[in-house]
Amino acid sequence: MIRFFRWFYLLFLLSTLTGCFDWIRAYQTYLQMDEFDQNFAITVADEFNLYFKDPILYSDDLISLSKLQPSSIRKENGGESWRYLFRKIDEQGNLVQPEVKFYFDLYFNEEERLAQWSFSPLFLQIAPAEFLEVSLRSLGEATINEETRQLRANTDLVDKISSELPNKAQVITQLGAPLSIKDKAEQEKYRYHFLLETHDIEEGYEDRALCVIKLTFDKETASLVKMAGRFAGLKISIDYRKYLDNQHENVAQLIKEGI
Repeated sequence: MIRFFRWFYLLFLLSTLTGCFDWIRAYQTYLQMDEFDQNFAITVADEFNLYFKDPILYSDDLISLSKLQPSSIRKENGGESWRYLFRKIDEQGNLVQPEVKFYFDLYFNEEERLAQWSFSPLFLQIAPAEFLEVSLRSLGEATINEETRQLRANTDLVDKISSELPNKAQVITQLGAPLSIKDKAEQEKYRYHFLLETHDIEEGYEDRALCVIKLTFDKETASLVKMAGRFAGLKISIDYRKYLDNQHENVAQLIKEGI
């Protein structure tokens, strides 16, 4: 009953907006997160692959929501594979050499519905597969800010993991030097810029092609504890510490205190 009223309220809210059907289908996809394993599957090799068992979103919905065209499109298995390619740039917007890049691949089936979303190996350097999976699962109980149309995950209702936090040296080896470093009392915040290769950007949304990634490292452990960024209009923020189990957290704290 609660889920019904939640759906009814959002349907009413979205129906008051112009061109709302893409948001309705986005919300329907969000509702599928409540029963994650029934509606999604995950495989991890070099890439992280999220499969949609009952696809809802259309390719046109993605364009409408992001306001950005993919970098490239190719025909594949009766459908289409879209790639969103991001390249590292300097403060002046020039491409960095040697090249550093990552991508998202979206596969749309013959009905033009989103059936698979793949994250490239470089992206997994800042969002390791274990943390990426548990953060996706936590969206099933996320709260919705209707004004900003953003989700806030509930990390208390997902199984915690015992994986190691990403190491700063490994991350820097893959991403190279940051544009800036903010030195805090217990943390360092690294900022990177990546530019989406795209075309025909809708007027007023030019800034969405710029991907700003902020990485927060713990000074004592040299671990990556938080990643935040905007990718083709999609905002992602993961506080890795919230997904660690208590035992792992306690060990990390002992190491930090030198016990």
